[in-house]
Amino acid sequence: MPFYKKIHVDSKTVVLVWKISESYNELFRSVSLKDNSLARMEGMKSESHQKGFLAVRMLLQQAGYTDFDLYYDEFGKPHLKDGKHISISHSFDFSVIVLSDRNIGIDLELRRDLVKKIARKFAAEKFVYESEHNSDDFIRKLTVIWGVKEAVFKVRNEIGISFKEHIFVHPFEMDDKQTTSLLDFNDTKQEFEVFFTEIESYTLVWLWETEK
Repeated sequence: MPFYKKIHVDSKTVVLVWKISESYNELFRSVSLKDNSLARMEGMKSESHQKGFLAVRMLLQQAGYTDFDLYYDEFGKPHLKDGKHISISHSFDFSVIVLSDRNIGIDLELRRDLVKKIARKFAAEKFVYESEHNSDDFIRKLTVIWGVKEAVFKVRNEIGISFKEHIFVHPFEMDDKQTTSLLDFNDTKQEFEVFFTEIESYTLVWLWETEK
C-alpha cells in the first residue's frame, strides 16, 4: 500500500500523505466504514473522489484511528472523538490529513495553468503579480495562496468569508516554506502561521492560528 510520507511538523502536529495507486476495490476492501460514511461515498459522482475518500480512511488507520473515530459537525468540519484536531484534503492522486493539538487546516492542490486564469477572483495580494512575467513562479505562488485561503476557511469555516476580500497572505518566496496569513472578517482579525511544501506536481499547505 502506498503510504507516501509522514511529516513530523513538531511535537504537536503530524502530516500524513497517501499516493493513490490502488483500484477502488483494493481501497474499499482495506477499510471499514460507518453506514453514513458508506452512503456519503456512494453519493459521490466520480470514482476519483471515492478513492480520495477511502485513502483518507487509510491514513486514519495509519495513524491508529478508523472511520468510526471520525465525525463531522453541522458545518462539515471533521473531528476525532478523542479531541485531537484533524483536517483533510484530497486532490487527484493524493490524499492528506493533518493531526494536531492545535485547531489546524490543511489543503492540497495540483499546480495547473488554470490558477492564472482565476487569480484575480481570489488573490488581491500585489506581491504575487510581481512574478506574473515568470509563468512557473507565478503558478507556484498562486497555488500556495489558494491553498492558504482554503486552509484558513477550513479552520474558521464561517458563512460569508471571501477568499479575496477577507483572507490575505503576506509576501513570501517559494524557498521560504512558510509565511503568515490574516483573516479580517466581522470586526475580527486573526493571524495564522503558514507552512507549505511541494510534493511532485502538488502544493501542500497547513496552518494554525497564531497564539496571542
